[in-house]
Amino acid sequence: MYESIQVTNNSYYIQSPAKMGLVKLDDTRVCLIDSGNDRDAGKKVKRLLDANGWQLTAIYNTHSNADHIGGNKYLQGQTGCRIYAPGIECAFTRYPALEPAFLYGGYPCKDLRHKFLMAKESDAEELTDNVLPEGFKQIPLPGHFFDMVGFRTPDDVVYLADCLSSKETLDKYQIGFIYDVAAYLKTLDMVKTLSARMFIPAHAEAAEDISALAQYNIDKVHDVGEKILDLCREPLCFESLLQKLFTDYSLVMNFEQYALVGSTVRSYLSWLKDSGRLGACFENNMLLWKRL
Repeated sequence: MYESIQVTNNSYYIQSPAKMGLVKLDDTRVCLIDSGNDRDAGKKVKRLLDANGWQLTAIYNTHSNADHIGGNKYLQGQTGCRIYAPGIECAFTRYPALEPAFLYGGYPCKDLRHKFLMAKESDAEELTDNVLPEGFKQIPLPGHFFDMVGFRTPDDVVYLADCLSSKETLDKYQIGFIYDVAAYLKTLDMVKTLSARMFIPAHAEAAEDISALAQYNIDKVHDVGEKILDLCREPLCFESLLQKLFTDYSLVMNFEQYALVGSTVRSYLSWLKDSGRLGACFENNMLLWKRL
């Protein structure tokens, strides 16, 4: 874990719970794509940099989930590197208390204010094309989170952040985190058409062809949508629906899963309602969802 895997002459990834990209800019200077989940991850990356005589110039965050920005603060403090994040993700990176507050829908209790959902703040700047290294290209990947992006390097390696989950993860947990279901499906349809020398998803194996895995992720989204519609044949409130999903998928409820899965299920409900397949009504001061 945390060893560097060379993909091309200049492009690497760091094997970790959320894969990081590492790209050589010249003989000594490198940049990172994401920084791992916490200070310890940052320390391990710093040791890797020192062992190779590499100077870290910048971290390009794909999005602001804590497991992708958790090493920012430590690495910035140690190296003085610049940190860039796209769109709304930049605000979440600068003010990471926004993530658990967004997930919970209010002020998060202590059970949600920890490093897995709330990274340390870092001095992030807006990611624009003109701050990218020469030859880098941003790839918009909205859906999983607000303004997530991937990157294509000059040697044709594509870092895909969290737009794909592995088949094993999807089969085990069924419901992957999604902010905007419609945007996510559109992103996956686009990803299916991409070609590259190598694809590096953060939570799946590196591969030369990613289309089959993208389709598997698409199919899983539709399966979950159909499951929700089936459960809502009779009017259900959100809490009852969430309980049934956890039970049917053999998930274990705790504060983290309530926030993460609960936020995702609300996104599914919005998608299904906006697409005309699910209705909503208020009865006895309760919001109920019913299949149309």
